[in-house]
Amino acid sequence: MVKLSRYAYSDTIARLSKAILEAGNLIFSTIDQSGAANKVGLQMPPTTLIIFGNPKAGTPFMVRFPLSALDLPLKLLVWDDGKVNVAYVPMSDVAARYGVTGMDTLISNIDHTLDTLTNLVTS
Repeated sequence: MVKLSRYAYSDTIARLSKAILEAGNLIFSTIDQSGAANKVGLQMPPTTLIIFGNPKAGTPFMVRFPLSALDLPLKLLVWDDGKVNVAYVPMSDVAARYGVTGMDTLISNIDHTLDTLTNLVTS
């Protein structure tokens, strides 16, 4: 899912990070991908990956469906290619990829959280 932010790149990252924490999630890492590229002499548009989640929500997936840990914790990608974009993979897509069953309510709740967080900067 890709959405257009109504804010500048750094403001989008700051607002998303604040909202993630205020929603009771942990930010495990924020990776400045364009900064890493610059350090090795490569250029790319400003790009940041925010890795976050709530162990109460993610752990049940990883316990019952260990391969889901390849896509968890959740991630938001923010990049500026002349417009600021915010992207994520819905939990329903992750669940389908790994054959997750019996967790429909949790999947729906996580999808709602991702949509709500991103709507704070895109709607």
